[in-house]
Amino acid sequence: MKGRVSALVAGAAILALAEGISSYSAQSAAPAAATVNWSTYGGDDKEQHYSPLQEITEQNVGKLGLVSSYDIDTFDSYTQPIAVNGVVYFAAGLSVIHAVDARTGKLLWQYDPDVASQPEAKWRLRAGWGTRGIAYKDGVLFTATREGRLVAVDAKTGKPLWSAKTLDEAENGYITGPPWVAGDKVVVGFGGADYSPTRGYVTAYDIKTGKKAWRWYVVPGDPAKGFENKAMEAAAKTWTGEWWKFGGGGTVWHAMAYDAKYDRIYLGTGNGWPWNQKIRSPGGGDNLYLSSIVALNAKTGEYVWHYQVNPENSHDFNNAMDIELADMMIGGKQRSVLIHAPKNGFFYVIDRQNGKLISAGEFAKQNWAKRIDPVTGRPEINPEAQYPGGKPFLMYPFPNGAHGVQAMSFSPKTGLSYIPVMEGGRVFVDPPNVKEWQYKPGMFVNTGLGAPPANLVPPTASSKLVAFDVANNKIAWSVPQPGVFNGGTLATGGGLIFQGTNDGNLNAYSTANGRKLWSYPVQNGMLAAPISYTVGGKQYVSVITGFRSSFPNSPNWDYRQQQRRLLTFAIGGVKKLPAFEPVDEPIQDDPAFVIDPGKAKVGAGIYNSSCVICHGSGMMAGGAAPDLRKSAVPMDAETFTSVVRDGALMARGMGSFAQLTDAELEGLRHFIRQRARESAQQAK
Repeated sequence: MKGRVSALVAGAAILALAEGISSYSAQSAAPAAATVNWSTYGGDDKEQHYSPLQEITEQNVGKLGLVSSYDIDTFDSYTQPIAVNGVVYFAAGLSVIHAVDARTGKLLWQYDPDVASQPEAKWRLRAGWGTRGIAYKDGVLFTATREGRLVAVDAKTGKPLWSAKTLDEAENGYITGPPWVAGDKVVVGFGGADYSPTRGYVTAYDIKTGKKAWRWYVVPGDPAKGFENKAMEAAAKTWTGEWWKFGGGGTVWHAMAYDAKYDRIYLGTGNGWPWNQKIRSPGGGDNLYLSSIVALNAKTGEYVWHYQVNPENSHDFNNAMDIELADMMIGGKQRSVLIHAPKNGFFYVIDRQNGKLISAGEFAKQNWAKRIDPVTGRPEINPEAQYPGGKPFLMYPFPNGAHGVQAMSFSPKTGLSYIPVMEGGRVFVDPPNVKEWQYKPGMFVNTGLGAPPANLVPPTASSKLVAFDVANNKIAWSVPQPGVFNGGTLATGGGLIFQGTNDGNLNAYSTANGRKLWSYPVQNGMLAAPISYTVGGKQYVSVITGFRSSFPNSPNWDYRQQQRRLLTFAIGGVKKLPAFEPVDEPIQDDPAFVIDPGKAKVGAGIYNSSCVICHGSGMMAGGAAPDLRKSAVPMDAETFTSVVRDGALMARGMGSFAQLTDAELEGLRHFIRQRARESAQQAK
């Protein structure tokens, strides 16, 4: 499929889709069969990852069973589906959109935007993984592609309607996050501010035509060129040095939310580049609008208000986590609030009208701040967390965050927010010569940090499911969970929380106390959140399986053996998954290969800056990409070059590292063999 709809869209499939929708519409005329769709990333325009449906309850959840399964041919399936009128839509891998009948699991159509054939993909595929979601409105689906297009697709036929290039001012940007619908606009951001000089922005397009409506920059540019608006002029006063040469960062790479009440789009802005503020803004300053929630007029893109969660920010903290909207009683007063649990470990409740902080309580272990001042809304930063004088600091949470992009949910019935929490630390320290630090182009993460001392090792990270009482600003309950990375959560009106965990189980917990009530083995870890909706008045729960990490896990979901599927459950379901037993693949080696330690050292430097995020820390893959120790590709120099430098596997998500020299490629091969033999020896 090259930028077009699969042949399945023709003939019987179109008829089946049309019949399914028309019969469902007829059924929906009866009150008992009212349609409850899941039409946005978070379910509806409140983005709470909450379904009011109550057919599945604490009392009958034990009767929940599988009704359909659809295998996804992709390299990455950490993606959020939506469900509209009996059809589940999702994009996976390189933004390939699927339309699947919710009840039968039958593929109705598929649209492939053919990302790998785009010239920009060669370098934009080097960072990030597959897409995390899509958007929908009025019969149109919207997907963003890794190399920078926003594409509108007809939801009935899968035919593309329009396409716009949105990374025209972000040479090193890429897109893995979903677009967000805001009234008659669709808004998209991008990522890339961990790797190279990038200035973050978001762009809004007319839903019907794809015409650009407005663009808003997150951080100020070169003052000598003037400022786009008063917001950028004000922000520039909070930066020092020549920040624009670093781009500044601040990319909006995931969460947004549209507030119809005020006709505003809320942006969750990213970290600075490089992470270390002593480099990007050596004279200090808040560095607006990094690490903030920013409210814009959805029609015009004009700045309305901001709340900066992490002024200064040298820790990779960002606000790409869920932005959820609610109307609730707080302190005896009805408030329209924005709730947000970002990486830094504090749960924020913000007044949507004016952006003022209502409360900020700890939902996870943190030591970067002593508190959040309730009057000013500013954090009282622990001076040690800024690692002054190059003194190492073991900081909590680690850069993965106390809460990552795995969705949290909020139940209006309980007033609790359900958060997949991680508790881990990382050592922060300056590089040896912070004033002489230089950007290394063509590689991966340029953090501006130094290597931690060998004797300062963080304890093993852990995870838990936390219920946070929003109105009373405190943890209501928590339950421990396996490993570190677990899936997003779904809360329902039936008193349940659904969540996939990294041990391969889809679970249902009580919203009241976290007691596990049901579990189903799905043969794969999960990161995506489940969704719930009705077809013909019956409640369904769907989840997409698939796991990835930069770190080894327990259990470890091998990249090649993952069972990436769309699974749908309902009361009375009786289908079974085919039997599956993972195979422990052996480490590959060629005894005739003689390792050159000098070449291996060169390869280690390349690997730890350019390969580690996908292929794993210590070359122990966490499911995001193949385990190179067990791969035959590095065994042959010609094959290795065709994949790594020439982009032979771009269609499977592997970018082209064209900047690598023959010596660097050879160094990588020697390092891979070195790690393979070390691992084989350790296993004996």
